[in-house]
Amino acid sequence: MMKTGRSILLYFLFIGLATFVSCSDDDDDEITDGDWWEMSDFDGVPRSDAVSFVIDDIAYIGLGYDGDDRLSDFWKYDPVGNYWLKVATFPGAARNGAVAFSINGKGYVGTGYNGDDELNDFWEYNPENDEWTQKADFMGTPRYGAIGFAVNGQGYIGTGYDGNYLKDFFVYSPETDTWEQIISIGGSKRRDASCFVIDDKAYVMSGLDNGVYLDDLWEFDPSSGYWTEKREISDSDDDNSYDDEYLSIARMNGVGLSINGMGYLLTGSTGSMLSNIWEYDPQLDLWAEKTSIEGTTRTEAVGFAIGSYGYITTGRSSSYYFDDIWAFDPNKEYDEDN
Repeated sequence: MMKTGRSILLYFLFIGLATFVSCSDDDDDEITDGDWWEMSDFDGVPRSDAVSFVIDDIAYIGLGYDGDDRLSDFWKYDPVGNYWLKVATFPGAARNGAVAFSINGKGYVGTGYNGDDELNDFWEYNPENDEWTQKADFMGTPRYGAIGFAVNGQGYIGTGYDGNYLKDFFVYSPETDTWEQIISIGGSKRRDASCFVIDDKAYVMSGLDNGVYLDDLWEFDPSSGYWTEKREISDSDDDNSYDDEYLSIARMNGVGLSINGMGYLLTGSTGSMLSNIWEYDPQLDLWAEKTSIEGTTRTEAVGFAIGSYGYITTGRSSSYYFDDIWAFDPNKEYDEDN
């Protein structure tokens, strides 16, 4: 009996110690850097694979797919007033998988998929008169799942899928309404990659190629026209420890945005939906994980940055489509009660 009682006592002491150690480890690993709060729901129908651009601290969101139909409506969002207003409907074919960016107070939208064909038309939106104007067609092959960004008054579109995976890139000049092919991104062809712009340089990362979620990161300098490969976004350097936690950065259909000189990669999927957020420091070429999105895990969302905050909205999880919008402060400690 004494032996049995002692064994039981030791057993519970062991369980208690194990629980203590486990809780302590969880506390050490808990990420609380970055806070989220929900804003006023997107006024349009829930959707995924839409586009967004920002003009004068107002976000414009439109197009996409709602599970039944491709969409052509467009909306603007004022984060200060926290309200939505409908703007002029996109006059081109309803579509998803397009790209968008803004240059000098105007928005630009092009490429995508209308349910039957890949597209290469290109449109300009002027918020002053709430009108769309068709511009010169995108120079590359019709495609969807491409990426687009603007740097120094010019727009760039590249990669994507036209029946084959692509890695080519093209630059658009709004002054002359012309396109020119530039040096292709290095590494693999890809679709549904992510990008952000920091200090007049663009960063393109990940995406899908032949069933593989790519773990590369490329910096584009428009002043030279060249691409530079940065450190891989996976645990690939056995000689150093900086990437030991890089286990969930690579993805497709992630949202890329930049806030105060730092880049952010949010949501997306690798076969399953992702809720985690990673922050990129271009000076150190290093990534750090931030607090995961507080809303439902999703892919094919859109995001944008205004001031010191990031925003993410729409997207889908399996066949469920979203219309919520969440604001993100990367420098505030997480508060689960806000």
